[in-house]
Amino acid sequence: MSDFEQIEQIKQLKARYLRYLDTRQWQLWKQVFTEDVITDYGDGKEKKPVGVGKVIEMTRSVLEGTVSVHHAHTPEITIIDDSNAQGIWGMEDIIDAPDYLLHGYGHYHEDYRKVEGEWRISRVELRRLKRDVSPK
Repeated sequence: MSDFEQIEQIKQLKARYLRYLDTRQWQLWKQVFTEDVITDYGDGKEKKPVGVGKVIEMTRSVLEGTVSVHHAHTPEITIIDDSNAQGIWGMEDIIDAPDYLLHGYGHYHEDYRKVEGEWRISRVELRRLKRDVSPK
C-alpha cells in the first residue's frame, strides 16, 4: 500500500475520532484507539490516562452535560514504517457547558500504530495555543 493510501486511512481515522467523540458514540470511539493509548488533553488539570478504558471514562466524565464540536484540519502525516506513523493536526473545539463556553485552538500531536492491519491512534497530545472561556 502506498504512503498516500495509508495517509488517507489515517485521515479517515481522525474523522471518525472527531465524529464519535462529539456524538458520544463511546463504543465506536473506543475502536479508533490502541488498547494502550496514551492521552494528554491539556492544561495540567486533567489526568493523563493510559489505556482505552480510562481514556473513555475520563472523557465521558469531562464532557457529561455538554455539547461539543471538534474540528481537525491541515494534517501533516508522516508514515514511519509499515506499522507506525505520526501526525500533527490543526484543531478547533467548542465546549458548551451549563456554566461556561470554551472555544479552543491549537494542535493535536498524534502517533498511530497498525493493529491487525488497521490504523489506530496510540498517542494523542493536545497543545492549545488559545482558550477563550466565557461564563454563562
